[in-house]
Amino acid sequence: MKPQDFATKTGVSRETLEKLVVFQKLLEKWQAKINLVSATTLDDVWGRHFLDSWQVIGPLGDAKSVADLGAGAGFPGLVVALCAPDKTVHLVESDARKCAFQIEIVRETGAANVKIHNARAEKLAGTLTVDAITSRALAPLDTLLDLAVPLLAAGGLCTFLKGATYRDELTAARTRWQMRVDIAPSLTEPDAACLTLRDIARK
Repeated sequence: MKPQDFATKTGVSRETLEKLVVFQKLLEKWQAKINLVSATTLDDVWGRHFLDSWQVIGPLGDAKSVADLGAGAGFPGLVVALCAPDKTVHLVESDARKCAFQIEIVRETGAANVKIHNARAEKLAGTLTVDAITSRALAPLDTLLDLAVPLLAAGGLCTFLKGATYRDELTAARTRWQMRVDIAPSLTEPDAACLTLRDIARK
């Protein structure tokens, strides 16, 4: 997928696309120094990473504050921040080198709606509360909920990008959690899904 194909599919503005291109170029530069994404995905960054991340924006709805747990290279959090500038996006990442990369993206794109937390998610309970939480490839769903729920405001939601095991992960999570689940097929992977969870409570 090329940048213009991404813009056509998503409807992002020319200004937003230009910022995402800056993101892409910095990703390629930094990837040579630290492992930000799987090397096998670099030939289709726009499909595998940018479009994959963009698909969480719709499910986030009118949430004004979002936390991306295990934000890594900024997928999906930085894509959300650049494409939905009305949202405040908290990037939660324990690896200082990845946080340094995030800081450069924010500086080079002027994304004033991003806050970076160089910390483990469990350390932020009691200090950070958000309307919505997202994550990609961080942990199984059951573990994600342990991390996410303490940060979630009342009535908040979680939107997670999950791979082919998402059904098994849902089954396992439901042994400890009750929740309302919306499942949207992934735009980028045939067996993957975007899971949106509401009314989450421990059993």
